[in-house]
Amino acid sequence: MPNKAATLHDVAREAGVSAITASRALSNPGVVSDATIERVRNAVAKTGYIPNLLAGGLKSKRSMTVAGLVPVISVPQFLPTIRSLTETLDAQGYQLILGQSGYDHSREEKLLNTMISRRPDGIVITGLVHSRAARQQLQRLGIPIVEMWDLSDRPVDMMVGFSHLKVGSAIAGYFLAKGWQRLGIATGDDHRAMMRHDGFCAAVGHPVATAIVPAPSSLEMGRKAMADLLAQDPKLQAVYCSSDGFAQGVVIEAQSRGLRVPQDVAVCGFGDADFAAHLRPSLTTVQVDGAEIGRRAAQLIVDRCAGRAIEHPVVDLGFRIVERESTGA
Repeated sequence: MPNKAATLHDVAREAGVSAITASRALSNPGVVSDATIERVRNAVAKTGYIPNLLAGGLKSKRSMTVAGLVPVISVPQFLPTIRSLTETLDAQGYQLILGQSGYDHSREEKLLNTMISRRPDGIVITGLVHSRAARQQLQRLGIPIVEMWDLSDRPVDMMVGFSHLKVGSAIAGYFLAKGWQRLGIATGDDHRAMMRHDGFCAAVGHPVATAIVPAPSSLEMGRKAMADLLAQDPKLQAVYCSSDGFAQGVVIEAQSRGLRVPQDVAVCGFGDADFAAHLRPSLTTVQVDGAEIGRRAAQLIVDRCAGRAIEHPVVDLGFRIVERESTGA
């Protein structure tokens, strides 16, 4: 006969606390002491207890899960956000269920419907929800929704991010301040990248050489994009790229053609990936605090679920240009 599964009462007895206290330590750790949480967790490990989250959810009408939607999990710029989302939610007893939408709005809506059917306590979405039907559906749920990695004056509910238009404008201003006039853009075709493209072009005030590739962009596509840009304007002075990996491909293609970076052509990326500072030349890029985006988004969900008032439902974390060797720093 198999051993009988451990129960919450077994955990409570092992930890030397009441069953109610053990339950709170597992489902709502913010209301018990750290020492009690530690004893209960040790007891869980010793007894092999596995909480019945479904039963708990039926009683409290809470699933203790948060659904998260990202375009591509493997894109470096999203990894700090996913990590901090997971850690912040876990510390408050919530689990993150992650879905990958690609850059397909129709797939995004299908994933949202699947996630909603699981009855999460909150939903975190990378980017803006564009579909009117999806916006209305989310608003009818009555649960906290956070759109992140973007900014708008019309959030579905709450938002943590920055302005992509302002990023594009800032990079253009940086290039122009250097005296460069023959400019190029290598960009993915997703909404956020194209917003940066639009901000860049608006700030420059005239058409620039442009290479657009399907998102997510890659080093290989960066090489192809640079070849395209040089075919459009062989005398390019500076290129802005919609991601650091894309920019790496642009640099390699330029160097393969005997062009020096930054002496012959300067290159700027976006995202400040871990490798950006270690390339040769090191890569000038736009730094966004992805980890803080994840922390703030998770905390907004947790606070709303706890019934706490949200003083600032829209949080603009801004960005900064990190100047390195690829633009002559």
